[in-house]
Amino acid sequence: MDPIQVLSLGDLNDEHLGLLRSVPGISLHQLAPGEDIQPHLATAEVMLIHDTSFGLERAPRLRWLQTISAGVDHLPLAEIQRASIHLTTASGVHAVPIAEHVFALMLAWVRRLPVAWHCSPAGDWQQARPAMQGMGELQGATLGIVGYGSIGRQVARVGQALGMRVLALRRAAGRREQGWGEPGTGDPAGKIPVRLYRTPELLALLPQCDFVVLALPLTPATRGIIGERELAALKPGAFLVNIARGGLVDEPALIRALQKGQLAGAGLDVFACEPLPADSPLYRMENVFFTPHVAGNSQAHNGRLTRLFAENLRRYVEAQPLLNEVE
Repeated sequence: MDPIQVLSLGDLNDEHLGLLRSVPGISLHQLAPGEDIQPHLATAEVMLIHDTSFGLERAPRLRWLQTISAGVDHLPLAEIQRASIHLTTASGVHAVPIAEHVFALMLAWVRRLPVAWHCSPAGDWQQARPAMQGMGELQGATLGIVGYGSIGRQVARVGQALGMRVLALRRAAGRREQGWGEPGTGDPAGKIPVRLYRTPELLALLPQCDFVVLALPLTPATRGIIGERELAALKPGAFLVNIARGGLVDEPALIRALQKGQLAGAGLDVFACEPLPADSPLYRMENVFFTPHVAGNSQAHNGRLTRLFAENLRRYVEAQPLLNEVE
C-alpha cells in the first residue's frame, strides 16, 4: 500500500519533522522557502496549513487539512465542506501561553504595574508610590470565562490556583472537554467552575464577575455576543479581557463603556479590524491594555502542534476519529 502523502506548510524544525515521520504509513514533505508548491499539491492527501491561499482546486487528492491555528473563521469553510475535506484545528496548542497572557493583563491591571513602568524611566519614586496605593488582588475575585474550550479551561486552572471563584459559560452541553489537550493542563472533566452556564444565560453570568475573559470562537452565532446590553450588565469596576476574536465584541459600544467608566478597564489582544487603525481611541485610553494579537505566541508552539498533528496522523492512518475536527 502506498504511503499517505503529507505536505507541511508549517515552520517545523528537524526534531518536529522527525516525530511526524515516525508515524507509520505516511510520507512527509516540508515545503522549503521559495520551493514550487505545485508538484506537491498534485499528490497531497493531507496538509498542515495556516490558510488556503495555495488554492484548494490545485490539490485534487486532498482529503484532510490540519490548521496551525485554533480559529478557522479565516478559511473558506463552505468550499472545504463541498469538497468533503476533513478540517481539524490546533485547539489546545495555544492554551498555556494564552492563559498566561490573560493573567499578565489582569495582574498588570489589579497591581497597577503601568504606573510603575511610567515612573521608572524618570526615577520618580515619590510619584509611583502613592499612585500605587490601594492595589487589588485576584484572590477572592470572581472570574467569568465565556467559552469553556481548551483556552477557557486553562484560564480556569490558573484562576483557581490564584484563589479566584470561577464561573464559566459553555455553548455545548456537558462538562467534559472533547478536544486535544496536553497532560497536566486545563480542566478535562470540567470540575473547576462553581457553576457552568449555557449561552442563553450570559446575562445572568456577567453581573457576578470582577473579571470576564472571552475565549469563544468567532461564528455567526457568537459575532457581537458582547454588546451594549452585555456591557451594561457588568458590575462597576469590572475588567474585560478578549484574547479570542475582535468580532465577538461591539467595539464602538466597548469604547463608549470605557469612556463613561461603565467598564473599569479592558485587556485586548484582538480587535474588530486588524491592525487596529491608528486613529482608534483605544490607543489613547489609560484604562486599556492592548497587545497586537500575540497572546498565542510561544517558543513551545511548534512542539505542541507537532504532538497534536502526529496523534491525528496516527488516527488518520488507522481510520479513527480525528481530534479537533470542525463539524
